[in-house]
Amino acid sequence: MAEIAAQQKHACPACGADAQWDPKRKALVCPFCGTVSPVELASDGTLVQEHDLVAALRAIPDDKRGWGNERVAVQCQSCKAISMFDPKRVAQRCEFCGSPSIVPYTETRSAIHPESVLPFQWPEPQVREAMRKWYGSRWFAPNRMKSGALTDTVHGLYIPYWTFDAQVHADWTAEAGYYYYETRRKSDGSTEQVQKVRWESAAGSINHFFDDELVPATRGVDMGLLRQVEPFPTQQVVPYDSGYVSGWVVEQYQIDLVAAAQRARQQMDGKVQALCSQQVPGDTQRNLQVDADFSAQTFKHVLVPIWLLAYTYGRTTYQVVINGFTGKIAGKRPYSWVKIFFAVMAALFVLIIFLWLKGNSR
Repeated sequence: MAEIAAQQKHACPACGADAQWDPKRKALVCPFCGTVSPVELASDGTLVQEHDLVAALRAIPDDKRGWGNERVAVQCQSCKAISMFDPKRVAQRCEFCGSPSIVPYTETRSAIHPESVLPFQWPEPQVREAMRKWYGSRWFAPNRMKSGALTDTVHGLYIPYWTFDAQVHADWTAEAGYYYYETRRKSDGSTEQVQKVRWESAAGSINHFFDDELVPATRGVDMGLLRQVEPFPTQQVVPYDSGYVSGWVVEQYQIDLVAAAQRARQQMDGKVQALCSQQVPGDTQRNLQVDADFSAQTFKHVLVPIWLLAYTYGRTTYQVVINGFTGKIAGKRPYSWVKIFFAVMAALFVLIIFLWLKGNSR
């Protein structure tokens, strides 16, 4: 995983500083003088292109590689993140884990550049307030953490995703089970109903289109948290323009197209299996066999927005992630064992009182 500076800078027409995409105003705004840049971004209805997956896996064209600008790369020795910066920027800490242990890194191969981006919709003040509320609702979090100014370290990132489309035709066979009941006499003379299963052969087929099956290509963001803040509405992506990422940190993928395609296929296979299972008649089933044929397979490389807070408590690093488009939040935090202890003691005390009152009422 690596961060990459924007392909080109959009200078403020008033003071010459680098303008930054403002998700609240939906425009390039100078962070110093507030001037709105008149630059037109590539969101004029141009279609975002899907690429043939089979052809791409055979040979990725050179014009899909690189970012077209000089950059300096460093690698974090703690989380192994590979970060790329504009030469004017000095890297002091890892953006993803906060570690100061970074060393120069030489890139061995240029990346496939993204061709579409999902712009930020949640501005920073709204994100900070959402994170404060999230921390405030964590009852068993240490008081020192909840009262600390952790939101001061929140920052926005564009992270890489691969999306995959495919048309699938699947034939399936299975044994469908139907419940029926027989009456059985017990040793004491009473009777009971016993459930039995009648098995019958079943077969069928499905046709299904997978549209934008998501595979995250980040290693710097906790995958479990990322899955919790999905989905990212990729139907609303726009053609890539460096204006959207101007002033933001952009991560380069570390999960390449080949590995991502394999993960996407595993995800699709599981969903096809589930779709076929839903078609099996009866009350239960066994021996489901699925023969799936995939066609019209395409992919895109997309940048999606997140807000990330990484902090260290004790010896552990925690992350809180907010979907930069929908505002959905997920995070990890430490627990106060003192609070948990007293909560358990209080619950036991209430239980003892309840049992005592119940015993005396007889």
